[in-house]
Amino acid sequence: MQWRLARLSSKSKTKFRQIATAIRRQIEDEGDWSYSSEWWGYDCDPHAHSVLRDTSLHGNGVVSVLAYPSSRPSAFQWPKTENWLQQRCAEICPDGEHEQLKVLGYQWRVLRFNDVTRQSAVKVLAACKASDPGSVYYMQQGYCLAVPYIKSMVSAGLTTLSSCNYDLLNAVNGRKEMHVLCIGHGGGSLPLFLASKIKDPLVISASIHAMGFPSFSVTHSSHRASSTPSTIDEVLWRGVHERLFLHESDAEKFILNRENLYDIIFIDAYDGDDVFPRKLWDPDYPFLKALNSSLDPCHGTVVVNLHSDADVLDPDVFFASNFEPVLPMGRYVSEVCQAYKDMLMENQSFFSRKQCAGLGFAVSVPWVCNTTLVVCKGFHMSSGAVERDSILNALISKSLEVDRDLDLPFSCLQYLKRGFVLLN
Repeated sequence: MQWRLARLSSKSKTKFRQIATAIRRQIEDEGDWSYSSEWWGYDCDPHAHSVLRDTSLHGNGVVSVLAYPSSRPSAFQWPKTENWLQQRCAEICPDGEHEQLKVLGYQWRVLRFNDVTRQSAVKVLAACKASDPGSVYYMQQGYCLAVPYIKSMVSAGLTTLSSCNYDLLNAVNGRKEMHVLCIGHGGGSLPLFLASKIKDPLVISASIHAMGFPSFSVTHSSHRASSTPSTIDEVLWRGVHERLFLHESDAEKFILNRENLYDIIFIDAYDGDDVFPRKLWDPDYPFLKALNSSLDPCHGTVVVNLHSDADVLDPDVFFASNFEPVLPMGRYVSEVCQAYKDMLMENQSFFSRKQCAGLGFAVSVPWVCNTTLVVCKGFHMSSGAVERDSILNALISKSLEVDRDLDLPFSCLQYLKRGFVLLN
C-alpha cells in the first residue's frame, strides 16, 4: 500500500499547514492524519528504531520496517487493555492458570521499500508476560487506519457495494457471509480492519508481508500453515484470525487459478519501484478478464488504489474548490481507470432512467497524491436522472448508513466528495 505527498512550493506548504490547523477538532480517530507527524520520519529520527531490514525475493528491493512511539492510547488507558487481555486468557484457558500480561506500550510501524517509499503504516500493541519481560508479543490494532488512501478505499468501496443493494448490515452483524479479496497486503491494515468490523467476512489477502498480523492467517495451497493457533494467538486474535487467509502469490496467477466469486475486491499492488504492474490493468493481459469473472454479477465491486500522475505546479489549482486539495488525473491514471471500467462493465448498459447497471468513478484522496478507482456491477438509484451529481448525492446519503452500521471512527463523506469524477 503506497502513497506519496504532493510536491508543493514553500508558500503553498505554509497555506496547507494553516488550513490543516484551522480545521482540527476534538479527534477521536487514532488514525487521524494529524498524528502522521509521529510516524512520518526518517532513519536519522532520534525516536525511530529499525525492527527489520532485508532484501526482498519478490522484486521489491530493500524492505525495512521502522518503529516510532505512539502517543495514543496513553499510559493511563493501558490497565483497561490489560484487563481485556486477562479476560481473554480466562476465556481461552478456563481451567488453567492465567499468565498475567503486561502492556509495554504502542508503536507506529512503517514498512518501506528501498528506504524511500512508505508502503504502509500501522499501529501495534506490545505486551509481555509479567513473569518474563523478554516474551514480547505484538498485536496490530485493526481499528486504526493511519493512511488516508486506505480510508478512501474502505469508504468508497463499502458505500458503493451497499448502493448495489448488498445487505451490508447483515454482513456486519454476522447474519451473512461477505467474500472479500485484497490483492496487495502491505502491513495488512485493510484486511484486518475489515475482519474486525464485519462479523462474518471471508477475507483473503494475496500478498507477502505483515506487521503484527495474526500468524494463523498464513495459508499454503489452500491449507493453514499451522493446523491450530497458539494459545497467545487465540488470546489476541480469536474471533478475527479464523476469517483471514493470507496467501503468498502472484496476483495474476492467484486470480487466474481460483473460481471463487467475491462481493468486493481491493487492489493495491504497487511494487518496490513504485509501479503498478501493466499486467494488472492492460486488457491484452488475462488478469482483467479473470477479475471480471471473479465478481458477483449483481453487486460485485472493485476498488483500486492509484498514484496520481499529475504534479502540482499551481498552488491555486491545488487548493481550488474551497481550499480542498484536489489533483487532476493524468493520462496514465485515466488510461488505467478506463481499462477497468471497459472490461468490468462489458456487456452492461451504463444508464437507464432509474438505475445504473454498471458504474465507474474515481475520487481524489485527501492529504496525499492518490486516486481511488471504483467500478461496480449494479449501482441502483431509487429515482431521478442518472448523472454525476445525482450519483454523488446517492453515494453521500448511503455513506451515512455505512458510518453507522460499521461504527467507523471516521466519516466516509470526506473520502467520497473530493474530486469525484464519473467515468463515461
